[in-house]
Amino acid sequence: MDIFKQQESNVQTYARSFPVVFNRAEGARIFDCEGNAYIDFLAGAGSLNYGHNNPHLKEALIEYIQRDGITHGLDMHTDAKARFLTAFKTRILEPRGLDHVVQFTGPTGANAVEAALKIARKVTGRHNVIAFTNGFHGVTLGALALTGNQHHRGSAGLPLSGVTRMPYAGYLGSDVNTLALLKKTLNDASSGVDMPAAVIVEVVQGEGGLNTASTGWLKELQSICRSHDILLIVDDIQAGCGRTGTFFSFEGAGISPDIITLSKSLSGYGLPMAITLIRRELDQWEPGEHNGTFRGNNHAFVTATAALEKYWGDDQFQNEVKEKAALLSQRFKRICDRYGVTRLQHKGRGLMQGIRCQNGEIAEKICRHAFSQGLMVETAGSEGQVVKCLCPLTITHAELTQGLDILESSFAEVFGQQSSALNKAG
Repeated sequence: MDIFKQQESNVQTYARSFPVVFNRAEGARIFDCEGNAYIDFLAGAGSLNYGHNNPHLKEALIEYIQRDGITHGLDMHTDAKARFLTAFKTRILEPRGLDHVVQFTGPTGANAVEAALKIARKVTGRHNVIAFTNGFHGVTLGALALTGNQHHRGSAGLPLSGVTRMPYAGYLGSDVNTLALLKKTLNDASSGVDMPAAVIVEVVQGEGGLNTASTGWLKELQSICRSHDILLIVDDIQAGCGRTGTFFSFEGAGISPDIITLSKSLSGYGLPMAITLIRRELDQWEPGEHNGTFRGNNHAFVTATAALEKYWGDDQFQNEVKEKAALLSQRFKRICDRYGVTRLQHKGRGLMQGIRCQNGEIAEKICRHAFSQGLMVETAGSEGQVVKCLCPLTITHAELTQGLDILESSFAEVFGQQSSALNKAG
């Protein structure tokens, strides 16, 4: 461990939660150098929806490398890119009635968001963007301006401008329609809010604590955008690629975003890759206006294509995800019922669920105990108060059950300690 302490920046985060050295991973399990196995409920923060070293994707990648396929291609045409574009068009866009062009951005989700902001402002000629409380969109400056969390915003070193914050669904309580404020603000010429170029939203707020927007809320948001010629951007970087049970998180709401950002599990193998999907008539870029050296990660194109061809030719895979999500919901609700719904709250949907605790200290203790028992799980939320499950979508029912057993025992351990402490105090 000494080399990490000596040479790596203090900015590291996940390594602090999981202080071992890992050297191998397969499916839903990751192994440390001592040979200890951990069930992975983190999955690269949602970048490994198809598990570690998925054999179907690995086989395609090895074959491509062995035949000396292009690795780095800038934005030039390659056969790997052509196959990806074809698969994405026929298996994802066309079946969902989406006529969007694909922009290959720099290989991070934040860069996809930066591209979305730039094209929205260019097309509309407006500068302001509406973002929501607890939203997380990345930590480069444009994306950071959209991000709500003060811990991240505090590192910017300069004012973060061009964004107006509005309350997300449920922010003011389940009985308050937060979009009433947005509607009133946009309709009032004296609100002081400049008419925005775009609204950016996460259907499920991953890092923000697994807050979810209802179908009605999303439909109303789209209606507001349409009535004011505001572009609707859905950030599907963590919630997309099947995480909520459908390829895009917004499919069940029946909305059609103008711009969509994807990254994380798009490559399917944990390889860096991001795209911004732009409604065709909005594609008003001049050549090179947004570029990046690593737009052409052909290895990522290969594994992304393999994932689309393996898992998205029919509804079987997403139906399996929904079955596992139902089991997750059942177990999480049981935990909440056992230890008090006043102290715990079940959150999220799909295989993007968690439990909100009273505070971040309790959630951290639960995750730490789970890791000691062989489960990797992390926290989310403004104060790290949500224990958050992002297991691979390909996890077996046996592995999912085993992981949930560990998690349930970790809640029992922590709340048992609390009860003991209270009894001693009394």
